[in-house]
Amino acid sequence: MRAAEAAAGAIAAAPAPAPKPEPEPSAREGARAVADLFAEAGVPAPLAARAAARLGPEAAGRLRADPWRLLGVPGVRPPQADHFAKAVLGPDARPDDPRRGRALVLHLLTDAARGGHTVTPAADVLSALERAGVADPRRAVEAALDEAEVLPLTEEPEFDEEAFDEDAEPPEPEETLGPARWALAEEAAAEGFRRLTLTAAPLLADAAIKGLRDGLPEDHALALTAALRTGVSVVRGTPTDLAGAVVGIASAAAGQGVRTAVATPTDRASADVECGDEAIVTSLHRLLEPRDDPSAAPGAVVYGRGEEWPFDLDLVIVTDAAALDVELCAVLVEACPDGAHLVLCAEPDAPPPAGPGRPLDDLEASETVPVVALDAAPPTSPIGVLTEAVRAGDLTTVDAPGHEVVIVPAESPGEAVHRAVQLVTDSIPRALGIPVEDVQVVAPTTGGDAGVTALNTALKAALNPGPGQFGGMDSGDRVVVAAPLPHAALGETGVVTGGGPHGLDVEFPGGAAVIAPADASRLRHGWAVTVAQARGTRRPAVVAVLSPEGLSRPLVAAAFGLADRHLSVVQAAGPALARAVREETAPARRTRLARLVTQ
Repeated sequence: MRAAEAAAGAIAAAPAPAPKPEPEPSAREGARAVADLFAEAGVPAPLAARAAARLGPEAAGRLRADPWRLLGVPGVRPPQADHFAKAVLGPDARPDDPRRGRALVLHLLTDAARGGHTVTPAADVLSALERAGVADPRRAVEAALDEAEVLPLTEEPEFDEEAFDEDAEPPEPEETLGPARWALAEEAAAEGFRRLTLTAAPLLADAAIKGLRDGLPEDHALALTAALRTGVSVVRGTPTDLAGAVVGIASAAAGQGVRTAVATPTDRASADVECGDEAIVTSLHRLLEPRDDPSAAPGAVVYGRGEEWPFDLDLVIVTDAAALDVELCAVLVEACPDGAHLVLCAEPDAPPPAGPGRPLDDLEASETVPVVALDAAPPTSPIGVLTEAVRAGDLTTVDAPGHEVVIVPAESPGEAVHRAVQLVTDSIPRALGIPVEDVQVVAPTTGGDAGVTALNTALKAALNPGPGQFGGMDSGDRVVVAAPLPHAALGETGVVTGGGPHGLDVEFPGGAAVIAPADASRLRHGWAVTVAQARGTRRPAVVAVLSPEGLSRPLVAAAFGLADRHLSVVQAAGPALARAVREETAPARRTRLARLVTQ
């Protein structure tokens, strides 16, 4: 199954050439039509850009025909969509309108996907529809199924041998529902893993592999052997240990003529990997060769590499593979040709991806591929000591004679923001000689009084005040890719260099790019980013602003591990921080990949 079919939303492999479509409204015309419609309906103007970006140039016509499509725009809740429907349809906007029920089904499933779930029990969906006032929940589900945006899925019950009673009735399979976008991507990823496993042959002769193993520690020798002999393997370890293993495997394989690539989360992260000239080192985004395809669905990134045009590679090593959601995972495995070997690397107990699914954890749970755990070398830096302690569930005090770790208490969110600005603009550059451009602020969440949005507002005022000349941005602003773009990977940061009617000029680590006006909403100010956006890309200095919201042990460990030379922790969470490190693991996710891989 092609990822183009599996990923109808954010990610897709490049489709075959299609007939030239009928002319559509331009992006600018479409945005203007949506703005006019929203003005008539009393909808806040800022929502217009998001609606146009999500629904495309014909958004206004689609919303007039079916106002509940507004629920497909991120951040819109059912009461808001109902209010909009009344403004557009008048008395014809009824709670039992089939369009409303259909949109609510997809909204509920999409909302669950934002929590990482690829499937939801049908009973939960029906109950939620009843609470939302839908008169016939089953009819609403059937309408959503007819639109093919939702798929019915059956989950077989787990067999519990101890609880089995020969006279008892076997449990019934659970009826679940999933958005087609992620359900099909999960199936494509599972199919790809099975294909790579079945078509793999050793990349080198046994004697050559044995020669490369000589002198290596046993754990690194096992990782190298798995990479060269099996189609798919997983390597877990601390960031330092993984970095050494990745370089060792890539250099050894490439030195023997194996066509090898190391794929990092961002272009900025790839600059930290040194494998010599024989192995390719680049971001996974760039390795997949994104294309600026005007025929792509709104919000989509089309990749050139895929089932029809796979990599010209024998070995692909992915760093921070725990960040892969099901869509990107599906595109990756489909881009690997038959016989290629795929090595997925991640820290132990790494946070799950920002998008739906947990492919790496599910693959490991399936017990269908070798998993090598690297022996953790004793950390040699205060940052490493603290990070490893957090990973073990202990928030400890570390000795940092060179101010490698600094804890800054904050009594309130407002004080936390003030302290963060002070650290970035003065304390860290002055005391440690680390320039502002090498300091990254991270926080668990976007919203809240000490979240990423509030931090960026304060940091812009201090570092680059301006009127937001180019759609809220000014020259000199640091930005982050917060939604898929062809020009740069999610989480990549860059600097605005100019702008105008043509779009926004941004200098990314991989080069200059022009972001079209219709796509500019996918950028956010990036002096502060979420931990999910920052993961996998280390910085010389990190300021972690921690308030009680969104904390967990994996997230805190990931935040601390981003710092290379210096870590400032703005502690605004009080006792909740130690409690989260001690007790809070990543929330569970409902997914199917582990079962699908074994079928």
